[in-house]
Amino acid sequence: MVLAMTAAPVLSPAWAQQAAPFDVQGYRNAAFRAPVDRDPAPATAISLTQARRLAPGAALFIDVLPAEGAHRDGASGAWTLATPHDTIPGALWYPETGRAPPDPVLWQAMAARVVQFRQQHPAAPIVLFCRADCWMSWNAARRLALGGVAGVRWLAEGIEGWHDAGGNLVPATPVPVPDK
Repeated sequence: MVLAMTAAPVLSPAWAQQAAPFDVQGYRNAAFRAPVDRDPAPATAISLTQARRLAPGAALFIDVLPAEGAHRDGASGAWTLATPHDTIPGALWYPETGRAPPDPVLWQAMAARVVQFRQQHPAAPIVLFCRADCWMSWNAARRLALGGVAGVRWLAEGIEGWHDAGGNLVPATPVPVPDK
């Protein structure tokens, strides 16, 4: 019994911290498909019912689902997708922007679009989503709100919840983001 206990590795706090799926800023940086157990403050959650009541154009919906297996051409910004993706009608798809840390070029493009929308619609909500039980939209909503953007909402149920509640989904094309 003593031999078994001494043969077990001893985990230092630094090693345990590195193995955790969160970075030092509190963003999930691994195992993104997992139950989300906290609010993305200062962003706030929006219920599926509230999100579905928003009139088209009354909010900016941003899908941050990664484009698994896709390739983005840096010169044109166009994405070549490995698999099709459906999203909420009217949503803009900015793949990979929910990672921690996000690609700076992709994040800046999304943030610039949010600023442009905010200038035209000062009080309209900005709703970020991906899939149910996915930390990517949580990361993106929190990062955007911490960056000073007001009215950021997080739709935890994502595209599955939207569809399960009777909402339509439409084929999505990622917003082209060329390297600068």
